[in-house]
Amino acid sequence: MAFPLIVLALGHTISNMVRTLPAVSSDVVASDLAVSTGDIAAMTGFYHLAFAAGQIPIGVALDRYSVKSVVSVLLSIVALGSVLSALVQGPAGFAITQALLGIGCCGMLLCPLTYAARTTEPAQFALWSAVVLAVGNSGMVLSASPMAWVIEHFGWRLAFGLPALLSITVLTTVQLAIKPLRPSTERPADIWPEIKQVIAIGLSPALRGVVILAFVSFAVMIGVRGLWGGAWLMDAKGLSRIEAGTALLGLTLMLIVMPMVVGLIARRFNRPYGMLTIGHVLAGSALLLLTAGANGGFVAWLFGVADLPALYDVVLIAVFGALISVQPLLFSLGRAAVSTQHAGKALAAVNLAFFAGAAVLQALSAPVNTGFGLSGVLVFLGLVCVLGALAFWALRRPV
Repeated sequence: MAFPLIVLALGHTISNMVRTLPAVSSDVVASDLAVSTGDIAAMTGFYHLAFAAGQIPIGVALDRYSVKSVVSVLLSIVALGSVLSALVQGPAGFAITQALLGIGCCGMLLCPLTYAARTTEPAQFALWSAVVLAVGNSGMVLSASPMAWVIEHFGWRLAFGLPALLSITVLTTVQLAIKPLRPSTERPADIWPEIKQVIAIGLSPALRGVVILAFVSFAVMIGVRGLWGGAWLMDAKGLSRIEAGTALLGLTLMLIVMPMVVGLIARRFNRPYGMLTIGHVLAGSALLLLTAGANGGFVAWLFGVADLPALYDVVLIAVFGALISVQPLLFSLGRAAVSTQHAGKALAAVNLAFFAGAAVLQALSAPVNTGFGLSGVLVFLGLVCVLGALAFWALRRPV
């Protein structure tokens, strides 16, 4: 079971690589396409919007067809979208290819999670979901220093085209390593009732708080790792592209290692609501402290300087990554709320909240940046993270 699950998780690796490339390329892409960095932020929102829109259809498809069939179609779409991304000549083309990539990547996390839900006991699901996220988050390593180096030496178009090669490689491995595994031999003829069921599961009291926190959790994490963290380090701290990419490796490593640690802790103590609330409150606070160390903020003032050195920011960003790595527990709560037969729908409802939030907050961050600068964006993300955690705690249900 472990090898097929890791192979499927490599699709999530590609997805993370694709969605975080703008963190080290937004300035050169903006320059080449004659738009602003804020415009690039808004256009990458099309990725998240398409990703979110695909969650309900993917959840239904996973409960009707085999994981192998679904992931094969998605990997093919990613390969096509990556090639087209490398060839775009204007902002409209870039926005369209971002949407295409969002469609292709929309099930890359759900596929391994659904496979795990069907092949493991519920008590083991939290740990295996953490493994899936850890493998998937390694894609952010590729989009940090390695891709920064590729962009510096060969341009952003090659960097955006490389996921096509990776997608074809994983697609070939899937055909060889994964056996078709259907949830059942009986499937209803009408899809619409199943779509309504995904929505009903997401709005149910058991998942209401989970969906609210999911709406802000991933949006904040990907906002920092996928765009604004790199921009902050380069613009506010004066780091080069490669230095910023290297600095983001600390955050990326936390996002790879800590989900497995969180899964082990949750398995031992079974306190998912407390862990999720505390983790997100502290993660949001870390972003607030980040801005307080620059431009005469109160932390910088305490040390008698206008700006603290970049090491302060690098450490805080890594701490933020460690704290927000409690995210896998949201999938565990979603899985526990339904039977195995409806696991795909429940996970789709949670994932829909993840990426709908990313699309909305990514779009909102562009005008916040225009009006208040990078510091304003980080404060905005930090406050949203804290408020989402408090709402989640208020709506918690016993486990």
